[in-house]
Amino acid sequence: MYTEWEEFELNCRKCTACDLADTRKNVVIGRGAHSAKVLFVGEGPGEQEDIQGLPFVGPAGQLLSMVLEACRFSKDEYYIANIVKCRPPFNRAPNANEVRACVEHLRNQFMLIKPEVIVCLGSVAVKSLIDPNSQITKIRGQWIERKNIRFMSTFHPAAVLHDKDGGNIKKKYIFDDIMKVKEYLLENV
Repeated sequence: MYTEWEEFELNCRKCTACDLADTRKNVVIGRGAHSAKVLFVGEGPGEQEDIQGLPFVGPAGQLLSMVLEACRFSKDEYYIANIVKCRPPFNRAPNANEVRACVEHLRNQFMLIKPEVIVCLGSVAVKSLIDPNSQITKIRGQWIERKNIRFMSTFHPAAVLHDKDGGNIKKKYIFDDIMKVKEYLLENV
């Protein structure tokens, strides 16, 4: 475990624990407040994130930013990261070996940040952090507690952008789910 961000970030940037290291442009560690109350976790960087070295800066990130603003989150309330720190080729979901190789980095981020709430953005985050048999459609919007940490799951913003039929409904669900997190912070923190 790390006690300093600089040491943690240096270790992430040097990581070659899986094949994703061979094709990345940048290691995408995270962005936001290091003392955030809420940790948002997606699956992995996309093309724009790999280029810029920051998570959620492409179209899905723009949607997430709009939702956070609409829910009146200030930038010091959250930190955004991913299950894997390197972009899977063609934006595919990370495989089990890649998740296993990278999950320790996320654990270290968690230990450094010490959030009160973790928001799982999408199925990969839900299966990696809550239960490998979970289905996002069944647990989204529900509070789940593990080891004194509250988890909220919602759709990944990219799922909204790619869903031609149900995108507007999913966008409302994301807003509602993240608003529940904001309301919890207002009532309990």
